[in-house]
Amino acid sequence: MSETVPTREQIEDLRRSHIAEYPDFPTPGVLFRDITPLLRDARALRDVIRYWITLLPADIEYVVGTEARGFVLGAPLAYELGAGFVPVRKAGKLPGSPATLSYDLEYGSAVVQIPEDSLPAGARTLMVDDLLATGGTAAATLELTRQFDVELLGASFLIELEGLQGRRKLPDVPLTTVWSIPD
Repeated sequence: MSETVPTREQIEDLRRSHIAEYPDFPTPGVLFRDITPLLRDARALRDVIRYWITLLPADIEYVVGTEARGFVLGAPLAYELGAGFVPVRKAGKLPGSPATLSYDLEYGSAVVQIPEDSLPAGARTLMVDDLLATGGTAAATLELTRQFDVELLGASFLIELEGLQGRRKLPDVPLTTVWSIPD
């Protein structure tokens, strides 16, 4: 069964109807975008995934998704692409000797890990997450992914908050986003 890919206009309508906004959460002055309404609507999520895959490069072998919403979105993208999925976890969540990277955030530091032997050298790999904000976690995830000597095809996000200028931290990576929000 072949399904029609939604138009850009239909995808924008889904953003308006399926991304909830919460002012002053988690702190005053922050406008939080919640993807839960999208995730709970099977048809809308399917439409977004079908549209999203049209933005991606060809012949992706692995999708690397950042905990936790990168798992939720990366796994169905990988499935639709016929690619493997590799989770990027927070510290202490993986057995064995995972590849590890510590990085600084605006408010402290964090650690990301990828299971050892998850990505073969040369594998055509795409990083996926729900949100590109300041770019710190995305930059760290890409740096960690590069430790596997993969062919990094780019990074892709459901939402980009353009005003936070996260792209500046990812200057050498092709980026795609389903929705770019100016503020």
